[in-house]
Amino acid sequence: MLAHNSVERPQQLCEASVVYFVLFNEAGHFGDPNLADEVVPVTHVQHTGVVDRFVIRQSGPLSGEVHLGGAKNSVLKLMAASLLAEGRFVLHNVPDITDVAIMSRLLEAMGVTVTRSGSRLQIDVPMLVQPEAPYELVEQMRASIVVLGPLLARFGRARVAMPGGDDFGPRPINMHLGALEQLGATFESAHGYIEARAELLHGTEILLEFPSVGATENAMMAAVLAKGQTIIENAAREPEIADLATFLNKMGAQVLGAGSSRIVIEGVEDLVAVEHEVIPDRIEAATFLAALGICGGELTLRGARPDHMHMLIQKLGDMGMRISPDADGLWAAAPRRMRSVDVSTLPYPGLATDYKPFLVALLSVADGVGIVTENIFTGRFRYIDELRRMGADIRTEGHHAVVRGHEALSGAPVKAHDIRAGAALVVAALGADGTTEVAGADHIDRGYEDLAGKLRALGADVERA
Repeated sequence: MLAHNSVERPQQLCEASVVYFVLFNEAGHFGDPNLADEVVPVTHVQHTGVVDRFVIRQSGPLSGEVHLGGAKNSVLKLMAASLLAEGRFVLHNVPDITDVAIMSRLLEAMGVTVTRSGSRLQIDVPMLVQPEAPYELVEQMRASIVVLGPLLARFGRARVAMPGGDDFGPRPINMHLGALEQLGATFESAHGYIEARAELLHGTEILLEFPSVGATENAMMAAVLAKGQTIIENAAREPEIADLATFLNKMGAQVLGAGSSRIVIEGVEDLVAVEHEVIPDRIEAATFLAALGICGGELTLRGARPDHMHMLIQKLGDMGMRISPDADGLWAAAPRRMRSVDVSTLPYPGLATDYKPFLVALLSVADGVGIVTENIFTGRFRYIDELRRMGADIRTEGHHAVVRGHEALSGAPVKAHDIRAGAALVVAALGADGTTEVAGADHIDRGYEDLAGKLRALGADVERA
């Protein structure tokens, strides 16, 4: 089936052109039949749900090395940023995870061609795209809202379904829309979609009421093609923000200050397609460090960036783990049992909220009592009921949790409700007597490439069933 797409940019009539893209048939075949066999459509890389749980038995000590994949929270935004220019983009160190497949399908629905060869992702963006993000894809992944800024910047309009994603409380997108409105966009909401238009984006000063990562990214991607200078105050400072800025600057943008609370962007006329390597995933690194803390032993994390994890390394050091930079990552060793500490989540460079489920799992078998405070999201303690099923002694009140450590947990059937909480249940099960089954493995697959295989390589007793 063929579809014809055309987009008229405000104040500028696009050249007459017909753009065709092939929709998927039930077998999932699409694209150029002359592509080499080893280059496959990225949407083939998705988990079917047939394998739907992890089976874990008490393990330890761990030993060996693990190679980290590219950061999920970076690659998805880089893929969205490719909409800012026509041409062929190439991303390296791209993890084979469900969220990348979903974002690929979203781009393909707009007329973009996405192919994968190993950890290399090729994105071919045509001159014209259909600037619409459909509900059936956006509702699966909240990060898809970041296509809004690039579409407005390049085409002057966008139609994006209200986002879905992980189930841990409300995360309104008001800051995204407010920042884009200051740049000159207008919005209407109807039938579950956001209708956005911008006759001309213009530079301005944006003060974010909270250092929202998504709002910072959307504003950055819109501002690079806006007329004049844009300053984002109280910007998010995460390493993924700096990675996006590096990518945009390679494309020809002028972005200064990314990684600090003040980002200055000088708008340019045009951008070009580029090649880029995605930074390593610091949350995946935290996952394996938590597993080490529960099981004991020592391991090397290849590709890890200690400079992206200062607060986490400090906190784990307080708990008794030894961590040192390595030539290509970091080395860590943990005693048989860690010490309890207090934990509070804060915007970067504070302790990331994505680290918290792993630290709660670690505290549940640590020596002593730790108080955990969630300062970023409401409702992100849902997984604690699952840990209690495994015998964890955790009491919650508001955005606080008091965790009293036990020598070991008890294996039980539990369920993952989101990516990181699901992975934390797998990690916690490494310190549980008997067998633990973690259902909802599809959540974990959204953010991890072969988590079971990587843990097994370190000596853990983990399998998919």
